[in-house]
Amino acid sequence: MASILAPVGWHFRAAKAACARIVAVPAKPKEPGAAEKPARPEVPGETSSGIPVLPYYGDPPPGQYPFTRGISEEMYRRRYWTMRQYAGFGSARESNRRYRYLLSQGQTGLSVAFDLPTQMGYDSDDPVARGEVGKVGVAIATLDDMRVLTDGLPLSEVSISMTINSTAAILLAMLLAVARERGVAWDQLSGTIQNDLLKEYAARGTYIFPPRASLKLTTDIFEFCGRQAPRWNTISISGYHIREAGATAVQEVAFTLANAIAYVEAALARGLAIDDFAPRLSFFFNAHSNFFEEIAKFRAARSLWAEIARERFGAKDPRSWRLRFHAQTAGSTLTAQQADVNVVRVAYQALAAILGGAQSLHTNSFDEALALPTERSARLALRTQQVLALETGVADVADPLGGSAMVEAWTDEIRARARALIAKIDGLGGAVAAIESGFLAREIEDAAFAAQKEIEDGRRIVVGVNAYREDEGERPALLSVDPSIEREQVGRLAAFRAARDATKARGALARLGRDASEDRNLMPAIVEAVESGATLGEIVSGLKTVYGEHRPSG
Repeated sequence: MASILAPVGWHFRAAKAACARIVAVPAKPKEPGAAEKPARPEVPGETSSGIPVLPYYGDPPPGQYPFTRGISEEMYRRRYWTMRQYAGFGSARESNRRYRYLLSQGQTGLSVAFDLPTQMGYDSDDPVARGEVGKVGVAIATLDDMRVLTDGLPLSEVSISMTINSTAAILLAMLLAVARERGVAWDQLSGTIQNDLLKEYAARGTYIFPPRASLKLTTDIFEFCGRQAPRWNTISISGYHIREAGATAVQEVAFTLANAIAYVEAALARGLAIDDFAPRLSFFFNAHSNFFEEIAKFRAARSLWAEIARERFGAKDPRSWRLRFHAQTAGSTLTAQQADVNVVRVAYQALAAILGGAQSLHTNSFDEALALPTERSARLALRTQQVLALETGVADVADPLGGSAMVEAWTDEIRARARALIAKIDGLGGAVAAIESGFLAREIEDAAFAAQKEIEDGRRIVVGVNAYREDEGERPALLSVDPSIEREQVGRLAAFRAARDATKARGALARLGRDASEDRNLMPAIVEAVESGATLGEIVSGLKTVYGEHRPSG
């Protein structure tokens, strides 16, 4: 059934002062392009009305097992969440300019979007990639592309998140190689690769290898980074895409944590100790539109993971019990109709993520149902977070809605329902078996169908779509990717191949093939391959000869 909601742009395609006493403050002189990044202001001791502001209200305090109220007692009182704007389009050079701009506007972490060929393991000149190069993210096929993408960025100072899954090991290897060239020690790098292959089979579709081979690659990254890049978050276990595909809030929690259980079990089977890798696990959730349900969802997920880590897996380190998560506002709720209204949707969704205790947040741009974000719309999305942080007071108290009868009841209900659904998946043999049998995909499809029917029948209102419609006026100025970007990228790739030591590249690829056949950890060989000039597509092609490709049943 075709959706009447326009798809989010990045997901596969895609006044004067109101109060007279508020006056303009002269800007302080600054360096060209420098950011105005105020330090965390001192938390006020009272409101403007003289009401005392306490660190938290009610018992128990936040920061205690099972962390329903937050992973620390202070939460945002000491430090705001990391403000990331997901960005990437066209060439590495264009994307680099956008990253520099966002950092100059006060963004505190980078989040890289890759184009579909990069996500699916094709070089930019592959016939399969034609017409898709640089369209929904940045094209990265070679080590030289990664050099340009990160040019001038302080790798040891800024946290870099990469939304990449099937080719995560290769993109991480490229970043590690660039860091080594620049004299940045790997143990100084901080950031995240999504690296969550299991959700791809049920919710997103950018898989390459069969599930069990993908799980092996994920575990290789756990093991390698635990020794070589200990500050790097080796996975962002994603409920976001599960929710975007149509899942309910309960399903989002249950399926995400079921996948997390599968990753932990694979790592334990490899011989890794739970407390050696679990503190670097991170999660990625959707901030959807039902305000209080979303807040309760985040609180329930946090407490349920604490229970799983401590009781099921016997983790002893409290850091292993803490569910740290990035949130992104819901792309699937953005509408092409009356696109300006998306600003309101995003603000409330972001507020729900903050009240739910997110460690990192991306706010979608209002024009993403139409195209990739423009510089103006991306800046407005970032300003949304900055207003919430600096003007509303929501960061002055930890878990401000804790103790609300409704929020507590809904938290308990979501936790209980998600726990029961995880038990059902366990009964099927775990997440991998549930994926292979089609159970997860069917559950998500049924939920998506029910939600779409509610919209079409008018039982769920979407302003501007099935209520309060208006004749569409002039559309906002949209970002378009110049077709010449693809030609230039293909030319750069040809020049890279011509300049490399082809014999050295072939030798590194041969070693990678042997290591894959002998079930070795592949990260050292992948790093050697990218440093030797092998392209992303060549590395993936070599691994396909060993692992094959996933073909969904039915």
